[in-house]
Amino acid sequence: MSMSKIKKGDTVKVITGKDKGKEGKVIAVVDGKLLVEGVNTVTKHSKPSQANPKGGIVHEEAPIDASNVMLVFKGKATRVGFKTVEGKKGTQKVRVAKSTGDQID
Repeated sequence: MSMSKIKKGDTVKVITGKDKGKEGKVIAVVDGKLLVEGVNTVTKHSKPSQANPKGGIVHEEAPIDASNVMLVFKGKATRVGFKTVEGKKGTQKVRVAKSTGDQID
């Protein structure tokens, strides 16, 4: 079972690119790319349709590569590692903050 270092709902900080320093919540994760609230916004021109009768200019988030962000844990950006722990359900693989060694989930 492969686990992603960053999951939907995590708060991340952009470490490189035009939005460097911005923080946001992950909306979706698809093939190593993330949609993050308020980060990498693009302007799209849409034709009128039933869903959008007026059409016009729409601002939306574009995907950003997962390598360009760091997870924010306890207010600080940190790298993410994995550790196996024994629990009620047997051995589990959990995410760990590299900076503190604390378990993330």
